[in-house]
Amino acid sequence: MTATKVSKFGVRAVAVLLAGTMLSTLPGVALAQTQTRVVADAPTTVPDAPVKVIKSLRVDGSQRIESDTVLSYTKLRIGQAFNNESLDQAIKDLLNSDLFADVTINGAQSGEIVLKVRENPIINRVLLEGNKRLKSDKIQKEIKLAPRQIFTRSAVRADVARIIELYRRQGRFAASISPKMVALDQNRVDIVFEISEGPKSKVRQINIIGNEVFSDGKLRGEMATKQARLTTFLSSNTSYDQDRLAYDQQKLRQFYLTEGYVEFKVTSAVAELTPDRKDFIITYVVQEGKRYKFGDVTVDSDIRDFDNKKLAGSLVAKKGQWYNAKKVEDSVDAINQTAGLFGYAFTEVNPEFTPDREALTMTINFHISEAKRTYVERIDINGNTVTQDQVVRRELRLAEGDAFNSFLVKRSQDRINSLGFFQEKLEVTQKAGSAPDRVVLETNVEERSTGELNLSAGFSSLERFILQASIKQRNFRGKGQELRASVSYSQFSKSVELGFTEPYLFGKTIAIGGDVFRRDFNSFNFNNNERQTTFTQLSTGFQIRAGIPITEFLSLSGRYGFTYDQVGLDETQFFTNGICDPVKAGRFLCDSIGNRATSSIGYSLVYDSLNSRLRPSAGNRVIFSQDVAGLGGDVRYIRSRVDADKYWNVGSGFIFSVGFEAAYIHPLEGGRGPGIDAVRINDRYYLGEPQFRGFDIRGVGPRVQRLSFGIDADGNQTLIDGRNQFIDDPLGGRAYYLGRAELEIPLGAGVRELGLRPSIFMDFGALFGVTRPLPTAVFPTSTDPVTGRVTVLPLITPVTVLVNNVTTQVFQTPIDDPTNPGLLTTCNIGFSTTLGGSCDGTSVNTVATNSTAPFLERFLGNSASPRLTVGIGVNWNSPFGPLRINVARALLKQRGDDDKLITFNVGTSF
Repeated sequence: MTATKVSKFGVRAVAVLLAGTMLSTLPGVALAQTQTRVVADAPTTVPDAPVKVIKSLRVDGSQRIESDTVLSYTKLRIGQAFNNESLDQAIKDLLNSDLFADVTINGAQSGEIVLKVRENPIINRVLLEGNKRLKSDKIQKEIKLAPRQIFTRSAVRADVARIIELYRRQGRFAASISPKMVALDQNRVDIVFEISEGPKSKVRQINIIGNEVFSDGKLRGEMATKQARLTTFLSSNTSYDQDRLAYDQQKLRQFYLTEGYVEFKVTSAVAELTPDRKDFIITYVVQEGKRYKFGDVTVDSDIRDFDNKKLAGSLVAKKGQWYNAKKVEDSVDAINQTAGLFGYAFTEVNPEFTPDREALTMTINFHISEAKRTYVERIDINGNTVTQDQVVRRELRLAEGDAFNSFLVKRSQDRINSLGFFQEKLEVTQKAGSAPDRVVLETNVEERSTGELNLSAGFSSLERFILQASIKQRNFRGKGQELRASVSYSQFSKSVELGFTEPYLFGKTIAIGGDVFRRDFNSFNFNNNERQTTFTQLSTGFQIRAGIPITEFLSLSGRYGFTYDQVGLDETQFFTNGICDPVKAGRFLCDSIGNRATSSIGYSLVYDSLNSRLRPSAGNRVIFSQDVAGLGGDVRYIRSRVDADKYWNVGSGFIFSVGFEAAYIHPLEGGRGPGIDAVRINDRYYLGEPQFRGFDIRGVGPRVQRLSFGIDADGNQTLIDGRNQFIDDPLGGRAYYLGRAELEIPLGAGVRELGLRPSIFMDFGALFGVTRPLPTAVFPTSTDPVTGRVTVLPLITPVTVLVNNVTTQVFQTPIDDPTNPGLLTTCNIGFSTTLGGSCDGTSVNTVATNSTAPFLERFLGNSASPRLTVGIGVNWNSPFGPLRINVARALLKQRGDDDKLITFNVGTSF
């Protein structure tokens, strides 16, 4: 620096000039004062150097970025004065652009300024390592760094925070991220996020301070968040969630409000991370307050149609009851529904609360604001891409122009849901119309598949191996028609069925349909725990039906059916000489074989107010039906049946239902002989699995058990009555009744998506009313004169054959006959090579006989006394088809009933 000598006056002049320059923008008075002060001090001030000016300006080190672009980020220009502050600001501006890793400035002394920059590298790849619980694609959607972007440390820090937040949303508060940069050639880098996910942060403890009325356990049970324990290891609610913490506070307040504690509040809710950063400890501080009762409950309506006193008296909130916020909500809903019945779609109900802190009562006045009666302006149906509009509209109970009615809207919604063509829980919503007294009803539907093609193989505890193929379209051509065809095959049944139903014939409320079928059924009994076919029934026939509604909930249907049955027995097993042998088959089976035609006409009267025919949760259904056989054909009877069901939605997803059915068949033809019931065995009712859970198929009701005799260790005759060691033939009955009570248990959303629906149930019923069959055989007995023990002897019967349709005695030649020893013949003297031929010889023959081992027949189960079972079950829409598993125990049963603990069905409907 060079010092320049100047005069005293010159020094003062320069000082005054500089002061004037700096303060030129100040008011005149201030300027004058400052000038006077600077002049006074001027003798001691010496200038440091002349002002520096930028002579040249260039950029050094830029590779991708143009020099002009670099300079544009600064305020430096050629010919402009500069100082150290302006150079520092230029460096800050360039670094803040996030384009450069380092910036230096040279040439400040000479004014030839050189901006030396080192550009930030370009990102080549962004890699994630160590992430297992979160998929890479989910993390990549959240982070901002990407290939071909410019690397900056601030962007890396921001992405680390984003990844940490993702893991915290999953409850992993111990997660840590270590970003690494791998340098490459051409000023490129790979960014690697090394992730340590850590364990999922659980809720180790929930502490509640201030509660005196309810225990900690009771309050924890009301929360969605659960403590991590062995009993909750399958629950997803044991992880910490900030949103769930706020939700739990609302749950606590809701619980206390339903118990009458209107002053309850949560004063603080703190979630603290444990020192090991693995779990959380949540602490709630609450104030319960006093418990209130309902005071006066009144209604103040600005709508003249309402009787305020009657309306208040119909509400669930009553004076003197403990205050319950849920009852207040239900009362508001009830008022809105009542207003809807009168045609007011948009009523405003405001409950006005007046607490009395001395009497601890809450007076409520429900104020109903003035509203106009509304009319349906328009009905919009959206989203039906397959189903025709008319199919939906014909289920609506309201038409455009009608007065609004909330009951009819709800009924329309239930009827559309019952179609089964659209999504579950479909709603008919209300929107304001073009005027205050107009409402638009809108139905937004989502079509779902209504066609079913089922090719399945399964295993059933009823029928063993099953093959089934069926095709069904419940919405044929989008017109709501049903078309179906099915073929099934199993060890004991085969069937082919075709059917069609038109629910609205010619657009009228007349349903018509028909079915044709052929069914091959093999009945069976158990012998030593093995099934053996008893009688076969081949049925071929058809049915036509029609139905009409009488009222909204009441309908009448009629039908005509014709069936040709062929009932037979295995001749090789049960026949002797071409005739059914009662000793082998049982007298009741021999009396049932034959071919017969059944021509019947019937009707059903149906009351149905269910909210869904597919999966009801509320409403009733009662069916009374009768069928009369005898319009031609060989069979005559009257069959009557009643079936009733009721469903309640008891809250929180629980659905309780009860059902009862009973039937009786009365013969219209005379008796067919002593010990033979007038109703044939294939026309009777049977009861057991799957209708009566806890019993085997046909396990309830009248039956004949055939027990054989054996010899015990002492050589005495004894009856073999082990469960699997006798023949058990169910006979069916003329009458039965069956009742049930069942509670369907809700599951979490994830489990519901799997199609699981568990329930607990109780079944009761009985089957009875058949004629007691005559004994198949009467065996001779002998009595020991010493011990008095009675021994049942074999039954000796002569052997006969049919010769030219004549029953002929069979004889046996003597064992010592030299020509024909011990041979059977129809000759009492001599021998014939053919049955009924001429007799040659002089041998005196004896009558040939059969010896039938003794057995005992027991007629059991013909009792109207109730059988009772309880159990649990689950329905599962598995990938292999519908599955139903029941575990039921019989608490009441009659002698002879065949109970069964576990039953399941796969591949068949239930």
